[in-house]
Amino acid sequence: MPPEYRTTEDTLTSLGLSPGQLRLYTAALRLQRATPQELADAMDNPVTEIADELKPLLALGVIDESSGGYVARHPASALGRLVADRLDQIAAESRQIDDLLNSIDRLTRHYDAGRDYRSGNLVVEIARGVDHLLESVLGYAVQSPPLTLIAAVPDARTMTEVVGGYAGQWIEAQRDGLLRLRVIVPVETVPLPGVEGELTRLTSAGGQVRTLRKVPSWFVAIGEDAAALPVEWGGNLPEHGYNFYLVRSPIVVSALRELFNELWSRALPFRTPTETGNVLQVIRLAAQGLCDEHISRHLGVSVRTVRARFADALADLGAQSRFQAGAEAARRGWLA
Repeated sequence: MPPEYRTTEDTLTSLGLSPGQLRLYTAALRLQRATPQELADAMDNPVTEIADELKPLLALGVIDESSGGYVARHPASALGRLVADRLDQIAAESRQIDDLLNSIDRLTRHYDAGRDYRSGNLVVEIARGVDHLLESVLGYAVQSPPLTLIAAVPDARTMTEVVGGYAGQWIEAQRDGLLRLRVIVPVETVPLPGVEGELTRLTSAGGQVRTLRKVPSWFVAIGEDAAALPVEWGGNLPEHGYNFYLVRSPIVVSALRELFNELWSRALPFRTPTETGNVLQVIRLAAQGLCDEHISRHLGVSVRTVRARFADALADLGAQSRFQAGAEAARRGWLA
């Protein structure tokens, strides 16, 4: 057998063609159109064997049956389809491997949490001040980039601290590929001086920001193994409330991430105060039973604008219909 034929045979075998099927397909290509007997004669095989080999080729779509005869599809079409099917299979296998790796990572965190719980391995450092927290985050980020950082901001004072001490360097670290930021802030803090601009810079750098009516306290989770927690939980904290614990424990970080994800699911994607108000207005008026035309007259805008705001609301809420959007908005407390 010529070397080039063996190379072709090995390649096509990986696409699902056996050596016998490849020889039959090659004979069919040469004959263009043939009966089973003509194919058997060309291959010097019994017709019964040819019939057995034809069935999988028909199923693979490389040979078509036509008026009692068989026609081989052009190789570019026939094998292109097999290649496409194989690529789909590889992609599915790749997704399965990714899912498996993610599962291993999640299960490993459970193992680490259990080990820490049983061994009492809970490292806690008492610290104070924006500078210390900033240095801690950047230090972790340099060691294992890109580091996922989640942060909750509860009130105007904390927001001012963030804008004045954290935001700029964290945004630069994100642009440099060191951090991946997700932040939840109270919607009432967005109009404060400098806040909207910094949040816009953060989202432009690839960060994610959502707004919520009420955030229970400030906290930060740094990657999978470290967290910063206030000494005194809550918002509108006294001066000593900005002392914090730097905790290194997967079990604590996992709990904070669960809390953060619950708050995140109830929050709105960051918009300017005007944009946020526009989205909430149409949802609340629709919940009162007003149609698009009545909403447009009530707000003094066009029906087209009302529908555009509904589209934004559907996207923000991950809803497929206005009914779903209303139900989800009610669940998140936006209609109160």
